Amino acid sequence: MTDRKLFKTLAGMVAVLVAVTVVIFVLAQIVTSGLRLNANKSALAQNQATIAARIKPIGEVTVGSAPVVSSLIPAASAAVKDPGKAAYESTCVACHGAGVAGAPKFGDKAAWVKHIAKGLPTLYKHALHGFSGTAGYMPAKGGNPGLSDADVQAAVRYMVSHGK
Repeated sequence: MTDRKLFKTLAGMVAVLVAVTVVIFVLAQIVTSGLRLNANKSALAQNQATIAARIKPIGEVTVGSAPVVSSLIPAASAAVKDPGKAAYESTCVACHGAGVAGAPKFGDKAAWVKHIAKGLPTLYKHALHGFSGTAGYMPAKGGNPGLSDADVQAAVRYMVSHGK
């Protein structure tokens, strides 16, 4: 193949590609000229509002002083009625329910006798700050630092009242 023939072939291919590009451009202009894209902004906004409503979370978490709806959370209602029982059921039951790590089982009067004999101030101190004895180990606040001191003391009173 000579140089002249190669040049003619390449020039023909370039001309065809340019022609195809022009045709595609003209067709695109014809197709889109009938559309008014700005007229659909309200429909687009409405569609976005529908999508936002469909994917919004089903609940919200509020941290701070906002009130909790107690009818939606039964445990919160129970906590208001008996904070000792609520603290026991949320934290203390993990060990005192089964006697894990030497913890006296809830309601076991024989196991609680020697602990009750120490007095509530000592039991409060052990529950709040932790205790390591010969029979086992008590982590501070039952391993739940989120419990308030008042809740821990209420839980101790609740367990003692059922251990007498």
